[in-house]
Amino acid sequence: MTLDVARLRRDTPACETRLHFNNAGAALMPNAVTDVLHAHLDLERRIGGYEAEAAAAAELADFAPAFAELLHCAPGEIAWVENATRAWDLAVHALPLQSGDRVLVHESDYASNHLGLAQLARRRNLDIVTIPSACDGTVDLEALEREIDARTRAVFITHSPTHDGLINPAAEIGAIARRHGLWYVLDGCQSVGQIPIDVRAIGCHIYTGSGRKFLRGPRGTGFLYVDGSRLAELEPPFIDLHSGVVTDDGYRFANDMRRFECWESYVAGRLGERAAVRYLLEIGVEAVTARIAELGATLREALTDTGRVTVLDHGTRRGGIVTFVLDDEAPEATMPRLRARGINTSVAGPYGAPRAPQWNEHHSAVRASVHAYNTNEEIDEFVRALIGAD
Repeated sequence: MTLDVARLRRDTPACETRLHFNNAGAALMPNAVTDVLHAHLDLERRIGGYEAEAAAAAELADFAPAFAELLHCAPGEIAWVENATRAWDLAVHALPLQSGDRVLVHESDYASNHLGLAQLARRRNLDIVTIPSACDGTVDLEALEREIDARTRAVFITHSPTHDGLINPAAEIGAIARRHGLWYVLDGCQSVGQIPIDVRAIGCHIYTGSGRKFLRGPRGTGFLYVDGSRLAELEPPFIDLHSGVVTDDGYRFANDMRRFECWESYVAGRLGERAAVRYLLEIGVEAVTARIAELGATLREALTDTGRVTVLDHGTRRGGIVTFVLDDEAPEATMPRLRARGINTSVAGPYGAPRAPQWNEHHSAVRASVHAYNTNEEIDEFVRALIGAD
């Protein structure tokens, strides 16, 4: 499928006023998403919140089928959650892990994932083992398999780290996890919407993600996938009248993915996130993936060619996240200087990925993240502004 970049930019009015290289933070929403958000909020204003939700029943019912099509799973394996971190915490704390169990993580993991697991480890007396990186910065598969012993129960991996352009070998990790009977939890916050995701082929039991990043949905939205064959083994840490029922002996969780949801939710956001997924499926995931990878590679090359920038990205396969440092300026100064010129980036550092090897040499980095609606002309403009050439 050929990608119509001109259409993407027409669908994204902010492209006219901002050079947006902060898609790993929150991508620009297309009209297909903002129109849905505005329409539903206006309907709530005019007829009431409960009544507006009832009027949108058909669209809300399509949330899980839309994600099922995107992730190649069953609709009954999808839950709406308000953000990726909450989805991760719900799933991780639901795992049947016991005192003395070992769990494996990677040094590129996101800080919130580390914190959620560290809390669980303290509560349940778990041993957390950090797997080192291979020479290309991805998970060292041989080291991963060497660390698996009789007490190992789970492996937790970030598919595409927040601070690096690399994409971890998710399916290869899945094969190892399955071979040893481990739970496999994959954080797809930065990968979903950026690359094709097939949870069956990957072999993960749990996959979490955000709506606001490469999916181009609203803030305050996320999702959770759980392998349906393992759902009954998971007991979330919270329950309400949507996720469970009162029984004579206390309670019982719902026997479907509602057990991970809450009755109260951001209805307009759910509708907007569903619209973002349908928009992506319409324009073509493969085409978007190819475009993002091409722009990411072009940006890295352009930055390197300046002779004044050090690109920090690792990985054999890379996406649209590009991290770098300017030789004569701290990232904390670069980001606001660019923003003042209408150019959006962000700063990555150990607060986001505390164990990442980049921070052994650099205290932080500028993160520029491209999407399919960005252009080569914007890359040229970005580099000129960065080095003060215009």
